[in-house]
Amino acid sequence: MATRQEKKPANILSIDIGGSKVKFLATGETEPRKLASGKDLTPAQMVEEVRRAARGWKYSAVSIGYPGVVGDNGPISEPGNLGSGWVGFDFAAAFECPVRIANDAAMQALGSYEGGRMLFLGFGTGLGSVLIVEHTIIPLELGELAYKAEHTLSSRLGRAALEDIGKKKWRKRVLEIVPSLQRAFLADYVVLGGGNSKHIPKNGGSLPANVRLGHNLTAFRGGYRLWGIDDVPTLKVNGEQRPRSEPSGDWRLL
Repeated sequence: MATRQEKKPANILSIDIGGSKVKFLATGETEPRKLASGKDLTPAQMVEEVRRAARGWKYSAVSIGYPGVVGDNGPISEPGNLGSGWVGFDFAAAFECPVRIANDAAMQALGSYEGGRMLFLGFGTGLGSVLIVEHTIIPLELGELAYKAEHTLSSRLGRAALEDIGKKKWRKRVLEIVPSLQRAFLADYVVLGGGNSKHIPKNGGSLPANVRLGHNLTAFRGGYRLWGIDDVPTLKVNGEQRPRSEPSGDWRLL
């Protein structure tokens, strides 16, 4: 894991893993590249295909936004919408450089943050959620909250619900729920991201007060910012023990 003495890399490859696409962008580049994801994608395949597609880009470290729960040594649960083998996989050895991994919603939230108290909601297969309060990043699982009989927020706002009820009804459902979550977390503002946020109107007048859509490049920005946080675990190529450092006071990931 990171220590305060660890030098911030000059060039970072930021990877956002989704259920249908894997998107990635390196420091200094302007156009993301992508490859197909899906239920058969393994971590070894992901690394091989990303490294091949990123040839010509310079990077000395990697950030990964992972669609699942992340611990000090990487993923601690297998994703439901990808292949198997993610838990325990040695990403640093596979990429041959240091790697930092965060939950995909946390990485998108980090890239969207503009100060104060922000609630991030990521609309994809389920509902990703993160609260950032004065540079402290708090991953949430709001998708697990019960919502009406035998439903959760994920089942009401996830991809299956969108496909079942259509875009118009799904948008209405989203815009009804978001203000309540904003009030519950005393958020100064809410950012709506994730792949399905594209179905939410971009006209600011159609959104509740202090709610905005995230940009599709924010996940990459979050990956770059991840290397500026002292207490984020860094997976080392040589398999060294990874002692956690104390947060510097600028950023903290809980």
